[in-house]
Amino acid sequence: MAALKKETLLEWYRQMVLIRQFEDRCADLYFNSKKITGVYMHLYSGHEAVGVGALGALKETDHVITAYRDHGLALIRGVSADAIMAEMMGKRTGTSGGKGGSMHIASRQHNFWGGYAIVGGHLPLATGLALGARYNNTDEVVVSMIGDGATNNGYFHEALNMSQLWDLPNVWIIENNLVGMGTRIEDSSGQTELHKRAIAFGMKDLGRVDGQDVFKMYEAASEAVEYARKSGPVLIEALTYRYEGHGVSDKTFDKRFGDELKAWEARDPINILAHHITTKYKNMDAELEAIKAETLKVVDASVEFASNSPDPDLNDLVANVYVGRDYDVI
Repeated sequence: MAALKKETLLEWYRQMVLIRQFEDRCADLYFNSKKITGVYMHLYSGHEAVGVGALGALKETDHVITAYRDHGLALIRGVSADAIMAEMMGKRTGTSGGKGGSMHIASRQHNFWGGYAIVGGHLPLATGLALGARYNNTDEVVVSMIGDGATNNGYFHEALNMSQLWDLPNVWIIENNLVGMGTRIEDSSGQTELHKRAIAFGMKDLGRVDGQDVFKMYEAASEAVEYARKSGPVLIEALTYRYEGHGVSDKTFDKRFGDELKAWEARDPINILAHHITTKYKNMDAELEAIKAETLKVVDASVEFASNSPDPDLNDLVANVYVGRDYDVI
């Protein structure tokens, strides 16, 4: 960790603050101004160090796939805030032309493959991406983020088992925030130390990692990526906590888990990184405040861009459904 440059730490801080501000704005646009609509929206607030640390260990040619808590990872991967916000608002300028919405952010340009609403449904796809890398003899690695609630799903066991059988370059990262939707992990899993599931497949187990500490996440992910690139799949369990309910429909999370939430907020990942920066380098407060101001402008601009973007029209409904066919909607 001592080898990390100041510029890297400030970039991590920028990414984490941008995610938090973006998600806070999305919540405001959903609950107050109603510019974001739909049944579900899942925020990444509280998980920032997991994503930034893990994806910081990757090359641009590597791949990332996740479930529906996807906005933050897309930002880390380099997808523009404008395109993500436009997708959130269902606009034609969004990452999927306004057809995907909150749970389906993806960008082929950034090797960011989504954004999947079906619990665990992206895991076989992660195995397939890694099979493609192995088949084509590239050195690409596939990082897949997994919610703790998905680890009891059949997709999880099938995908991990196949990745081990074929020695595929998968890095499986369980983001264990202790509550799957509204169910405590001890009420849903006979084995609450989820990293131990690697043992059943004969897979390399890197154990539990403090998901509030971006340095520990980066260190673990770097080891995992190096191993997967050469030798096969790896499983990591990151302990973290979400600051909101499972999704926007969960409006009583803070009442049900308020004391636990406060304990985790006391170890906020952004504050942990800021403390490290200000301890290691002198007179950094003004620079950190400037970063906050800059990222807030990015979020403001994304809202303005999305608000002024056109809505999809009727022809967009069937566009891209079949290649080489043109349709007129009457």
